Amino acid sequence: MLRKITYIVARLAAAIIMGQTLYFKFTGSAESVYIFKTVGMEPWGRWLVGIMELVAAILLIIPKTAWAGGALAIGLMVGAIGMHLTLLGIEVMDDKGQLFYYALIVFLCGLYVVFNNKDKIIHEVLPKIFKRK
Repeated sequence: MLRKITYIVARLAAAIIMGQTLYFKFTGSAESVYIFKTVGMEPWGRWLVGIMELVAAILLIIPKTAWAGGALAIGLMVGAIGMHLTLLGIEVMDDKGQLFYYALIVFLCGLYVVFNNKDKIIHEVLPKIFKRK
């Protein structure tokens, strides 16, 4: 029971955090523009990442596709964490590291979701992708 609750919380936490940041990406908030300018991806990267985070959040909410949302969230957050560690720094525009810590939380939640779906991924998803003729 605890595992099921933790799984649901991980899915929702990742989806909510990514969903909440969409407003700032899509409205061109000063912080988002600064981040994507600093990494050389403004404005196209801000929009692309926003769309991909929206897709990941939706996939995480739907039980059958949560594994895909978790995997996409992991990939997106590896990029975000990497940018923080190399180009941006942990703290961006006096946010006390909030965006970095959100990225870590979403990354860990994504890992948990994927780990909890490992059997489905191994036995159902991968055989469909690598189907031999």
